[in-house]
Amino acid sequence: MSDATADAVRRAVDAVLDPELRRPIGELDMVRGVTVTAGLAEVGIALTIVGCPAADRITNDVRSAAASVPGVSDVSLDVGVMSPQERHALTERLRGGRAVREMPFGPGTLTRVIAVTSGKGGVGKSTVTANLATALAARGLSVGLVDADVHGFSIPALLGLVDENGAVPQPTRIDDLMLPPVAYGVKVISIGMFLRRSGGEAPVGAVAWRGPMLHRTVQQFLTDVYFGDLDVLLLDMPPGTGDVAISVGQLLPNADVLVVTTPQAAASDIAIRSGLVARQTGQRVIGVVENMAALTLPDGSTLEVFGAGGGASVASALSAEGAEVPLVASIPLSPALRTDADAGIPAVVAHPDDPASRAIEQVAAAIVAEPRGLVGRSLPLRPR
Repeated sequence: MSDATADAVRRAVDAVLDPELRRPIGELDMVRGVTVTAGLAEVGIALTIVGCPAADRITNDVRSAAASVPGVSDVSLDVGVMSPQERHALTERLRGGRAVREMPFGPGTLTRVIAVTSGKGGVGKSTVTANLATALAARGLSVGLVDADVHGFSIPALLGLVDENGAVPQPTRIDDLMLPPVAYGVKVISIGMFLRRSGGEAPVGAVAWRGPMLHRTVQQFLTDVYFGDLDVLLLDMPPGTGDVAISVGQLLPNADVLVVTTPQAAASDIAIRSGLVARQTGQRVIGVVENMAALTLPDGSTLEVFGAGGGASVASALSAEGAEVPLVASIPLSPALRTDADAGIPAVVAHPDDPASRAIEQVAAAIVAEPRGLVGRSLPLRPR
């Protein structure tokens, strides 16, 4: 009876997910052993590192999983830490045979990479990206988000990864791998997670870096951060066509590009340039998103604060220069979208029925509807 119960407890515990790696702890060799004697389940587990930030979550989930097995009346948990050899074996397994610092998202990747760009700042690109990532994750996709706007990083705040003191959680390090924090089902990395004032926990106010440092930062985000198997990787790009845009074009020539603009000509005329530069690096422009479009007032009338037609003009101009580029969605001005962003809660979660949220869901639906091209790519399949 105890042997059968121990097997059942082992299966239940093995299935517990590591909240950072998003894989079962049994698959990660974190379960040391399980015995059951007179209803007492004794479970041994090994955390990846000392001071693991997910320790409480893992131990609570393991205890609950073991206690849920019929025949178990009490649970005793022995928590240890992996040896350096065990951590090395784990990182090798996570890399899946890739060499250290090998970038997994280049040509041939099964992950769909989408860079969200704009011609100028202030058009709501980061807010759109954060909500789009959340909407895709809510549809069951595995989603990663790189905050590539190094000088103007805002993704951690938009996804609620900032505490009351302004501090952002740092990624957990397992040897030379970094595990990105997860918010609303999205794995997130940002330079804001690494910058601290001397002697304080709040992030520094500014990053004064030039081309080589910017290139290295983006490259490290793509190589040293363990995202696991992603369906979609989004990059929140800085505005314009500067160093980061060129670096991403070099590192990810296979990326798709989504251009965000507002309706006014001052933004839309410049947004065209970001699409043209993306094409020059071999990237494919898949659509235009118009943000801050007309707001419908309670009496049914509309208020066009930033004018109208900018998104359509960008799509038309880019289509005239190459392949057809659709206007994917027009997101209306929304008080909810703004207040939710300030609160660190995506509007697609807090106010899913808001017109802005529905428009962002329209962008997510368009991305999901277009399958990833797998022609000529090697699939990770082995005969059994």
